[in-house]
Amino acid sequence: MRIVSYNVNGLRSAMSKGFVEWLQTDPGDIICLQEIKAQKDNVDFRQFEQLGYEHYWYPAQKKGYSGVAVLTKIKPDHVQYGNGFMQSDTEGRFIRLDFKDVTLINTYFPSGTSGDERQTYKYQWLDEFYGYLNTLRATRPNLVVCGDYNICHKPIDIHDPVGNKKSSGFLPDERTWMDKFFESGFVDTFRHFNPDPHQYSWWSQRANSRNNNKGWRIDYINVSAPLQARLKKAAIWQEVKHSDHCPVYLELTPGSL
Repeated sequence: MRIVSYNVNGLRSAMSKGFVEWLQTDPGDIICLQEIKAQKDNVDFRQFEQLGYEHYWYPAQKKGYSGVAVLTKIKPDHVQYGNGFMQSDTEGRFIRLDFKDVTLINTYFPSGTSGDERQTYKYQWLDEFYGYLNTLRATRPNLVVCGDYNICHKPIDIHDPVGNKKSSGFLPDERTWMDKFFESGFVDTFRHFNPDPHQYSWWSQRANSRNNNKGWRIDYINVSAPLQARLKKAAIWQEVKHSDHCPVYLELTPGSL
């Protein structure tokens, strides 16, 4: 089963840059989108339906901001919009789909780059999300947690770990949260297959960063430990360019969804 996670930094913008044409190449069975910055009624979603995708949307209440969506060729058994935390739900940061025994969570972690207030909220959000996951695992142990985490975990995941040690997205407390997340029983699926450096999923739009591959790995598809035996392949598709992010990919063995 093929899962793609992609921060499109504006779905309509990505569609103007060939996103639908890329979907025509059949990159995945389930496409999880973050930062869609759109409502369903102002996107030509019929183009997705023509390619065989059902679509589920959880936009932010503020127009042109945040939001998540899922395109899927596999019909879910259950869809949950939001995780019950008011600010997160207002900002459209979470959607959950259950496929038989597997639960897929598509989420857009907050960024703290705009100042102390948002960084403080980011830590609040991380605590709320961690608690939500631990509660959910009691009844749904097979979890796939994909999205833009807005955190680089280790120095290998960022082009300049020394110069960015005080930057939001690579702060010690954020990285400690990632340690706790993985130690609690989640698997970094990309690192499970690929230990190599210089593998990034986001690049600043300044200073020709993408062409020089001065990036950050902040987009993930991670799974809970019971799914580790079903991992088949993971990748970062740096060559796909509809956004300042690129898609990340996970394939699970047949029968896992």
